[in-house]
Amino acid sequence: MPDNLTKEQRSYCMSNITSKETIPELILKKEMKSHGFAYQPKNAFGKPDFIHKDKKIVVFIDGCFWHMCPNCFVKPKSNRDYWIPKLERNAVRDKEIEMAYKNEGWEVLRIWEHELK
Repeated sequence: MPDNLTKEQRSYCMSNITSKETIPELILKKEMKSHGFAYQPKNAFGKPDFIHKDKKIVVFIDGCFWHMCPNCFVKPKSNRDYWIPKLERNAVRDKEIEMAYKNEGWEVLRIWEHELK
């Protein structure tokens, strides 16, 4: 099925998507802070959503579309030449960041957006 929005409307919608303070992150924010986690710490490698430096734990909350969730990701129907490589780069970067933390002795937790609904 083709996109039901014009190119300009789709561009506007996509430009309003933020990577900070998303609904899934805000759901966990209060609970995580009560357990000593910092929320979106500045200058943390890989931009984790939560980090506990003393326990060496990082938590990433991954959007199902942006990080290609194996359970609910649906490939875009339009502009595939742009979206598929972009989303694949996101997945590769996620793995690289996770390995870097694990190599330094950190525990890495990834929570899918759909797990918080």
